[in-house]
Amino acid sequence: MADTKPDKPGFLSRLFRRKAEAPAPAPEFPQAGGEPEAMPSPPATAADDLTAAPPTVTDASPDTAEENKVPPELAGADLQPVEGLDPEGTNPQEPLPRIVTETGPELRPDMAAADLAAPEPAPTEVLPSPAPRTKPAAARGWWQRLTEGMRRTSSSLSESVTGLFTKRKLDDATLEELEDALVQADLGVPAAMRITEAIASGRYNKEISPQEVKAILAGEVEKTLQPAAQALAIDRSKKPFVILMVGVNGAGKTTTIGKLSQKFRQQGLKVMLAAGDTFRAAAIEQLKVWGERVGAPVLAREQGADAAGLAYDALQEAKANGSDVLLIDTAGRLQNKAGLMAELEKIVRVVKKFDPTAPHATLLVLDATVGQNAISQVELFQKAAGVTGLVMTKLDGTARGGILVALAEKFRLPVHFIGVGEGVEDLEPFTARDFAKAIAGLEATS
Repeated sequence: MADTKPDKPGFLSRLFRRKAEAPAPAPEFPQAGGEPEAMPSPPATAADDLTAAPPTVTDASPDTAEENKVPPELAGADLQPVEGLDPEGTNPQEPLPRIVTETGPELRPDMAAADLAAPEPAPTEVLPSPAPRTKPAAARGWWQRLTEGMRRTSSSLSESVTGLFTKRKLDDATLEELEDALVQADLGVPAAMRITEAIASGRYNKEISPQEVKAILAGEVEKTLQPAAQALAIDRSKKPFVILMVGVNGAGKTTTIGKLSQKFRQQGLKVMLAAGDTFRAAAIEQLKVWGERVGAPVLAREQGADAAGLAYDALQEAKANGSDVLLIDTAGRLQNKAGLMAELEKIVRVVKKFDPTAPHATLLVLDATVGQNAISQVELFQKAAGVTGLVMTKLDGTARGGILVALAEKFRLPVHFIGVGEGVEDLEPFTARDFAKAIAGLEATS
């Protein structure tokens, strides 16, 4: 009788380094080279005439080392390789769909013609098209950016005006409500009273349209702001022209320095920056980034250095390298008022020792979102540093843009720039007519 080829040992059997004992198969047909050995017939069952499947449970041979025997908890388990898992321990693979027949498992008919040698390549991932780029802010024009930035303030006033003067006569109650609305928009009590009186003049107890009220409002605001609308003039005979930047933290002081630097550079001026806010390492690094961006040298020291000494060194450096403009940043920790104001006074004294006419401009950067608190800021910084002009930022983030009217009414200081966004182009010279029409919600006119 010819020897039959032994079955391939199971995965766990090979893992335990032994050869599984498997019963000799009972083939249905004669094999080449001899006749099959006679096998005892299986006991009859009540189920069809199917034969029982050969057992797959094996035990370790008596001579197998004790450490290589099957653990007791695996006794009786199926130790054959699990279909669909690579016996070498690599990633699992999805088993092929099969149909069990009398002659054994077969491939499904719809998969018979499939090429199983290599998996079908995964479909190429189609990335979504990038979103269309928005139109640059500069291309929108300053008026459009201003009206969009002032929308929260103008909407608040427009809603009040429209609600008050729709099918109503101009009586005492209506005028009082209008005055309250103007005060709530932070225009200040004097400006609110003056605007209310102008609207009531010759129109008392008569109907007036909301559009007419807006026109009067814009005219009165323009009258108040017109004296304050002054451009920042750089005297080129003073070289360097020293600009001291002051303001509380969060007002956008350092960012404003960067934006002004770029504007000066576009005018052909040579600019230098001094990182005088030595209390905050972030301010120093931020100013360095702006210097790299606009192509302006930055004089900086380590955090905690003497700000007045740095300002003096910056003046010497700016004079030596022929800079046209020197912008000096300063600390803005208003919560430490005494120390901050004393340091500002020291910076001014040291700068004047180098150039008695310096600083040639001291700009206070104000955050429009603080509302009436801006008034106290102007008072404090003007005493310490002699503020010569204002820059109002973040008008796009508040409904309290009317505070600029109250500041112009009270202090009569020039307003050089206003900001309505984060971009360099969103900081522009202040014009009274444009601001007045934007706050009233009117369209631009030539």
